[in-house]
Amino acid sequence: MSYNTENIRNVALAGHAGAGKTTLFEALLHAGGMIQNVGSVERGTTQSDTDAQEKARGHSIDSCIAGIDHGDCHINLIDTAGYSDFRGGTLSAFTAVETVAIVVNAANGIEHGTRRMMDRARERGLARLLVINKIDTEGVDLAGLVNALRDEFGCECLPVNLPADGASRVLDCFFHRDGKTDFSSLTEAHQQILDQVVEINEATMGDYLDKGEDALTPQQLHDAFEQCLREGHLVPICFASARTGAGVRELLEIFDRLLPNPAEANPPLFRSSDNTQIAVDPNPAQHVVADVFKVINDPFVGKLSVFRVWQGTIRRDSQLFIDDNRKAFKVGHLFRLNGKSHVEIDQAIPGDIAAVAKIDDIHFDAVLHDSHDEDSIHLEPLSFPQPMFGLALQPKHKGQEQKLSVALTRLAEEDPCFRMEHHKELNETVIRGLSDLHLKIVLERMKDRYGVEVVTHPPRIAYRETIAGSAEGHHRHKKQTGGAGQFGEVFLRVDPLERGAGFEFIDAVKGGVIPGQFLPAIEKGVRQAMESGAVAGYPLQDLRVTVYDGKYHPVDSKEVAFVSAGKKAFLDAISKAHPIVLEPIMDVEVSIPEDNVGDVTGGLAGKRARIMGTDTKRGGELVIKAQAPLAELTDYPTELKAMTGGQGRYSLDLSHYEPVPPPVQRQLSEAWKPKLDED
Repeated sequence: MSYNTENIRNVALAGHAGAGKTTLFEALLHAGGMIQNVGSVERGTTQSDTDAQEKARGHSIDSCIAGIDHGDCHINLIDTAGYSDFRGGTLSAFTAVETVAIVVNAANGIEHGTRRMMDRARERGLARLLVINKIDTEGVDLAGLVNALRDEFGCECLPVNLPADGASRVLDCFFHRDGKTDFSSLTEAHQQILDQVVEINEATMGDYLDKGEDALTPQQLHDAFEQCLREGHLVPICFASARTGAGVRELLEIFDRLLPNPAEANPPLFRSSDNTQIAVDPNPAQHVVADVFKVINDPFVGKLSVFRVWQGTIRRDSQLFIDDNRKAFKVGHLFRLNGKSHVEIDQAIPGDIAAVAKIDDIHFDAVLHDSHDEDSIHLEPLSFPQPMFGLALQPKHKGQEQKLSVALTRLAEEDPCFRMEHHKELNETVIRGLSDLHLKIVLERMKDRYGVEVVTHPPRIAYRETIAGSAEGHHRHKKQTGGAGQFGEVFLRVDPLERGAGFEFIDAVKGGVIPGQFLPAIEKGVRQAMESGAVAGYPLQDLRVTVYDGKYHPVDSKEVAFVSAGKKAFLDAISKAHPIVLEPIMDVEVSIPEDNVGDVTGGLAGKRARIMGTDTKRGGELVIKAQAPLAELTDYPTELKAMTGGQGRYSLDLSHYEPVPPPVQRQLSEAWKPKLDED
């Protein structure tokens, strides 16, 4: 099908887990003629849930993209995961669409994921649509749910259609005003939404007041409706049953006739390297600008980089740059994604979602362009939740270190909320995700896709050490093994610095008792000792070392002698300067339903936390701000999930370091047996 940018609609299906997004995705594809038979989540036959873990668990983990041709319109539809454990891919899809359709389970009503997705779409400036799914569920109160949605999200939420004949079909109430519905009145609903739409545009409102509704053209209605969506003045409520098909074709009609196209929606937030906002033009004749919002490592096709075209036209065999890379790559093959299948296409215009394969340098959020004029621009990044749940790991079988590294790199490419870190000071590889389930899926994929099994354990806490007082230290290093020996003698003083100040090394030697050429060797020895620790084996910080005296020998003094003398003199001083262990203190922000405030604050108090304050948000959500030691928060994701029924979420940021309680310091010290290097 041939189409232009004005005929494209980009829609993401989002919402709480269990709302029926994947089943609705299947029903829309079937109604649009993209598939012949509707797949089943339970049988693992859907277009979107193709991964082994998705089929086994019966829910989406990754987002899935498919296109529907409906009349003159091409609709790019993205099915996203509902579980908060996998919201990295869900939020990524928001950078590629103009509209987010938040699916609501008619039986369960407003859930935490409903609120979260409504907030995220509004923050991004996207048009929002509420789709009440499963309207055929016995005993549901659809009228009550509409009222609840309006109470929760505002009076701008209005039905654009209504169920009829016992929820077996759906009647449009924007373009029609007559018909019998299961609740409310089609005439009343039509008037409400028409009044809401026309008041956004003075010219349309003037025509409506002067000449009446019949004088308004379809284009006027579309333009006013689209403006309402773009400005958040209207959030349409639609009804559907993905299981029976009721309301599904009507939903496609809404996508086609009323939703904004890529040329109408709020402009994307592109910025230059100096943070100046850059305007992109959805003109197929301009320079190419496209943003990569998804990476798939396909076992058959290879690395697949999925992008949204914002400006210009990408053609097969064209040359593109990645970010500010000076070397271009050739678009050998250009694909459109249709669920499981990849269809090769000749070009992608503004508004299109397409993909290229086997370009290793492309990464998530990369900007693809065909002119060096766009080297420095980037799409304003999304605010992803911080992956705080951690596991330290190592290969189960020797010799798989390289395979493990490759597997982790490829999995991290696909998921913006998955991180891997190598802690040199702790000699640990740590992976971080949003929950224990998130990391469990990562480990299963690592085994299934890459054949790598690992042994895991909780990551070590990055404690630090410092001193509480000042002291002096001395060491004479002397070795004589026949011939030239080794000699170096150092006197130094250590003083504490304020928290976060780091390390200072001062040369206060006078009279040339230690030649300047040996001062770097002394500092090297001191730094070696600082890395190894003095109390519990953790790096030392926030102190000053002043070298003020010493001796040297014109023949036997060598760099190695002063490295050793500096190290031992430093350890001598530290042992007398009241060394203490510091622990990381985190800024904790916990968002919970108000009903759980007692359990959550009590739980935090039991973790040596200090409550810094609380804020109440719309929708009965409470935000608790606190500070707590990282060591106490190891199992917090699981605990918070249990306390709030999965509705709580939290974020952590390092605030500062504080001394650990004396019992903790004793425990850490006893577990570490310092071994000084033998001379």
